[in-house]
Amino acid sequence: MSVHKQVTIRQVAQQAGVSTQTVSRVLNNRPDVAAETRELVQQIIDQLGYKPSALARSLIRQRSLTLGVVIAELGQYGPMRRLLGMEQAATEYGYRLHLSLVHQPEADNSDQILGELLAWHVDGIIWAIPEIGHNRIWLQRKASQLPAPVVLICEQPLYNEHAVSIDNRAGGLLATQHLLAQGYQHLGIITGPLSWVAAQQRLLGWQDALTSYQNWQIFEGDWSSASGEQGLHQLCQQYPELDAVFVSNDQMALGVLQAARQLGLRVPEDLGIVGFDNIPEAAYFAPPLTTIRHKLTDQGRIGVQRLIEMIDARRNGISLSPTVTPILQPELVIRKSATKNIG
Repeated sequence: MSVHKQVTIRQVAQQAGVSTQTVSRVLNNRPDVAAETRELVQQIIDQLGYKPSALARSLIRQRSLTLGVVIAELGQYGPMRRLLGMEQAATEYGYRLHLSLVHQPEADNSDQILGELLAWHVDGIIWAIPEIGHNRIWLQRKASQLPAPVVLICEQPLYNEHAVSIDNRAGGLLATQHLLAQGYQHLGIITGPLSWVAAQQRLLGWQDALTSYQNWQIFEGDWSSASGEQGLHQLCQQYPELDAVFVSNDQMALGVLQAARQLGLRVPEDLGIVGFDNIPEAAYFAPPLTTIRHKLTDQGRIGVQRLIEMIDARRNGISLSPTVTPILQPELVIRKSATKNIG
């Protein structure tokens, strides 16, 4: 197998009989090149198959038209929906995305991740790793000092930061209020891991709705269907009167439905279930799952739009203040799993 050496700008210049600066002007469509010279240089470029280095061109322009995205768990529904919105907005504005996948999102290694991204000369960074424990302490302290602007994708309202947030607490409140409005009285919750801010916020919303109720139980899951199944078995054992459960994601709700069948509980007659996320499969659960929908694609899209505003402002010597932080509100999607026949 033959190996072809990459053609350089110097080779193009030599064959065209011009300077490398002239070739660079042609590549960047500068007006200060004679039409005859431009045509000749372009012919040589085509003949040799010269492909200019994207990195070299970005250094010349002092911009790469590339946005760094730090993200985890691409196999999960939430990150994929956000990434879809980011990709749509980036394409619309003429940018491309450079992904940095993080396999241990709970670790606070922001400095290492950012250093690797900045080495690619990205124009700005979207930080979309889930908020777990204290994994954003370094980032939030240092973000304003970085050579590229950073926008945070957040699971709770965040003020005085460049961020786009969703309101998980409001989602937990909506879910629980719906169960109460349907006449359920003995409620349980299966949370996600409580080191995750998303799980904490959904639990807080559930508690907000139950300030005057004493009849409730908690099980901490791990976002998996298996933990949902285990959670319902344990809740029913501890609290035989249980007649409804708020499940902090749809994947765990699938396990809850499985456990309900094992326990001989009819849904929604004996047990009401509300999930969270509105994954596409939720409409096809048996019965179809009542759940909470977040505007995750919008969150990703708005994050990119905000980042590009910051990039443009910085290039013009303007500092944007994070006075207005978008906070996207959830919606209740009503299906059969929590529709009790009252009266």
